Amino acid sequence: MPVEWVTVPLEPALESIETGSRTRAGTAIIGPAGIGKTTLARAAADRLGERFDRVDWVTATTPSAAIPFAAFSHLIDVPEVGKTAEVLRTARATLGDGRLLVVDDAHLLDNLSAALVYQLAVSGAASLVVTVAPDGTVSEEISALWEDDLLNRLDLEPPGHVESRLTAMVDEFVSALPPSAHGVLEYLAVDDPLPLAEVADLVGRDAVAEAESAGAIVIDDDLVRPAHPLFVDAVRDQLGGPELRRLRTDLVERLGAAPPRDVVAALRLAVMALDSDRAQPTAEIVTAAGEALRLGDLVLSERLAQAAVERGAGLPARLILAYALAWQGRGRDADSVLAQVDPSTLTEPELMAWTLPVAANQFWMLSEPERATAFLKATRNKVSSPAAQTTLDALSATFAMNAGGPARALQIANDVLASPSADDTAIGWAAAAAALSSARMGRFAEVDALAERAIAAGHPGLLRFTSGFGQTTALLMAGELDRAQDLGQQLTDFAQLQQPGRAIGEVLVADVLIAKGELDSAVRLLRRAAAALAPTGYSWGPLAWMLLAQALGQQGATVEAGKALSRAESRHGLKSMLFAPELALARAWTMSARGDEHGAIGAARDAARSAERGGQTAVALRALLDAVRLGDIRAVDGIARATAECDCALGQLALAHARALVRHDSAALKEASQRLTAIGMHRAAKDAEAQAK
Repeated sequence: MPVEWVTVPLEPALESIETGSRTRAGTAIIGPAGIGKTTLARAAADRLGERFDRVDWVTATTPSAAIPFAAFSHLIDVPEVGKTAEVLRTARATLGDGRLLVVDDAHLLDNLSAALVYQLAVSGAASLVVTVAPDGTVSEEISALWEDDLLNRLDLEPPGHVESRLTAMVDEFVSALPPSAHGVLEYLAVDDPLPLAEVADLVGRDAVAEAESAGAIVIDDDLVRPAHPLFVDAVRDQLGGPELRRLRTDLVERLGAAPPRDVVAALRLAVMALDSDRAQPTAEIVTAAGEALRLGDLVLSERLAQAAVERGAGLPARLILAYALAWQGRGRDADSVLAQVDPSTLTEPELMAWTLPVAANQFWMLSEPERATAFLKATRNKVSSPAAQTTLDALSATFAMNAGGPARALQIANDVLASPSADDTAIGWAAAAAALSSARMGRFAEVDALAERAIAAGHPGLLRFTSGFGQTTALLMAGELDRAQDLGQQLTDFAQLQQPGRAIGEVLVADVLIAKGELDSAVRLLRRAAAALAPTGYSWGPLAWMLLAQALGQQGATVEAGKALSRAESRHGLKSMLFAPELALARAWTMSARGDEHGAIGAARDAARSAERGGQTAVALRALLDAVRLGDIRAVDGIARATAECDCALGQLALAHARALVRHDSAALKEASQRLTAIGMHRAAKDAEAQAK
């Protein structure tokens, strides 16, 4: 019997969708399966379509959710080179031409496709109509579409819609299908959509015609799809594991007879083959695992690489698996995978390929910086080529910086950057470390050129935030807080919800917001960022807790500030020693919230001394300005010393504020307040104003 769908009327829903098209980047249609979301989206596309040069449709499915960009593969070409951010940029450039894009069942999109949809919404490069069933897990990238107020939210729940009743009718409809028609849905339960020619070869053209006639499938552009996703969901639930495995084997044999047409097709085939009786050659699995890692799908990369390792694959598979594990924050697992390699059997290029992830994993994920540094030094003594030695030096510069030695890091980095043997990897690490070290040392004139050199080298994505932090620091010290915030936001948007990049970008933005005194916004970002960074092992994680404690302390949130400070202290170590001054400032503001003025001033002085000992003159100036805000009349000498080395707008303001405080000069304090207000440091301006009374 046909399914009696209980659906929503098209009006006034279409009016709401039209409003979303005019006032936002589009509309998200949210409601349970079977209420007519797709029908409404089609009606909206028909009504709105004449306003756009092009209208495209994307349908996500359960099988495609495991494959990067699978739902978009008919609209974009996923390049065979380039990492996540670059691929997303290319995809956005392809789709961001002002078209109307309908994304059906967006809750089933893979994370990269979901990030692409979010990116299109943020940029306003396309108008969107998105349908979502909220019953299961909805990815952050999709829920952010309406939570960030990018899309108009339209919730649908028609009277008379009963989930259990609909499920029973769908099961009855599917069970009543002729066996041949049911067989078509069985293959679609494994992979959806499927080429018409392949389905016809598998079940016969008569079966396809029968399934279409029964209303079980639709054929569109030579692709076979279920007439409703609930049909294949029901079939999938009815089939047992062995039967699904047989169906996958059939499809792997059929689809694998010819080379995959592109990266997405290759990944789709590899995933299907994993749970079939037709194993792919190990080399093909390793290649697929590498592609998934390149695209940023760490879970898929881990799954494929693990399968390859279990089949006896060599070093390349282990390296891919280790990176996939480490970047998910599973440092111990990554270390175990890498420890099973015998370095004495490796060629020098292989030794380098193995050494870099081992050392990085030890330093950040395992929080064993001493071990990592010693290992890097020992390996450098074993390699003979200048290129290999230079690359190891570049990584050691990054280690030295994070361990609180920016001057040493800068010295090593400059040697690397001057070397004719430095490859792009070495230049990326060295230039990024040099950019941040220079900024914190107060050598601002060099920061932008170093950051640009790092970017030009095509360095790994997270190093972009290292050099970017150098740039936001330099801008902040120059009194250009709005530009610093804009740059931090650009870096955050660049990550497009991809973690941990987005969280690191939010830390950079929050650092500027704290300087501006926009504490509510800073706290909101830092709570989210600290939680996202907690499992990663990166030194950005402790920094997020330090800054959160600072912001909460300035808000007077005593208990919360104390908790954030405790988390910062427990996570802080040699790998985050660069940020020791920020930790001391977190203590200062937490003490201030508790009413301990003397303790707060003492902690702020500790922050300044820590920064000075590490050669971080710019950071010392920021700490001393906080000390003045807390009432420290002895800070003036330290500020005068620091500004002699680091002449910048913020330093001059701090010096004027400190001198006015020492003299108890109300007029000068008011003038300092006005100057702080002029550059956007509103909280500091209020402190100066209060001191003038």
